[in-house]
Amino acid sequence: MDNIRMLSTLGLMGAMRSLSSAYEAATGVRIDADFAPTQALLKRLRDGEAADLVILTREGLDAVIGEGRVVADSAADLARSYVGIAVRAGQAHPDITSEAALRATLLAARSVAYSQLGASGIYFAQLIQRLGIAVEINAKATIVQQGFTAERLVNGEADLAVQQISELKQVGGIDVVGPIPHDLQTPAVFSAGRMANATHAEAADRLLRYLASPEVVPVLRQSGLEP
Repeated sequence: MDNIRMLSTLGLMGAMRSLSSAYEAATGVRIDADFAPTQALLKRLRDGEAADLVILTREGLDAVIGEGRVVADSAADLARSYVGIAVRAGQAHPDITSEAALRATLLAARSVAYSQLGASGIYFAQLIQRLGIAVEINAKATIVQQGFTAERLVNGEADLAVQQISELKQVGGIDVVGPIPHDLQTPAVFSAGRMANATHAEAADRLLRYLASPEVVPVLRQSGLEP
């Protein structure tokens, strides 16, 4: 029986957990999955960590394809993800529907939690710069090294959490208010590829085909992703 080693970005953790168990039940193939932000995974791959399959942001995957670590023609885009904002469950939903409303909401928050390593954190740092409120927000921000920013809502450290919607939805006890207005962001694309030195290359290719197939779309949507 094959045991596929998969390294995946945190944005797909919710979807991959349910898809992996369905796939294991149907095929008998075991998926040994490890989840971390793309930047952390890139470092681990460059340090020589072995895997059969990787799921990264499209930019991250293109980088490791360029380095010869991932087979170019195996690459498949799986899902798109928007950055959203969450509050603790039961809290009033602030207005984030326009640039002006979002700016006011961010400034009014006691603290905003965002991640340092993830794509959403990099985007958010640029966004507050663009909105001219970086100094004010960073003075009271709760910066999360890696992991789920919404956990800081549950423990009361922050009023607002910013991350990919699919990552916010991994945490119980919170409400996703919605995406940051689409005209202020470019969705992250999450893509998969087979490692050039995969131990179980054929099994990894089969899993990749399944993850890129239309049958997984409902699970992606449910976890806050767009196919």
